[in-house]
Amino acid sequence: MEKHTYNVGDNVEKLCPECNEQLAHIVKSLTKTGTVSRVKCSRCGLLGAFKASAKLTKVQNLANKTGEPYSQARTYRTGQIMAHPTFGTGEVMTVFDTKTIDVLFMDRVRRLVHSRIQL
Repeated sequence: MEKHTYNVGDNVEKLCPECNEQLAHIVKSLTKTGTVSRVKCSRCGLLGAFKASAKLTKVQNLANKTGEPYSQARTYRTGQIMAHPTFGTGEVMTVFDTKTIDVLFMDRVRRLVHSRIQL
């Protein structure tokens, strides 16, 4: 598996302790080996250290996975892999009570519609 490289100014996902949410952070500095060391929250501006999360590892592993084509008429569950025609391969992270799901794609988490079966 190839290592993803970042540049200063790129966006990475990180839990912001100030906002208490998983948000995009702007890369501010890199180590000599090219890994991200400092990031700035895109919402509140808090500058902090960066540690690769499990979600980042999942994103890197998505490149090796394939799934069924995405359809709004299908019902999805957490952990299911899908192939979206625009966003590429994604993994369902959260299924809401409404007809929406959060899907982790290579670039970011996106909220999509699915056919939630009402019990």
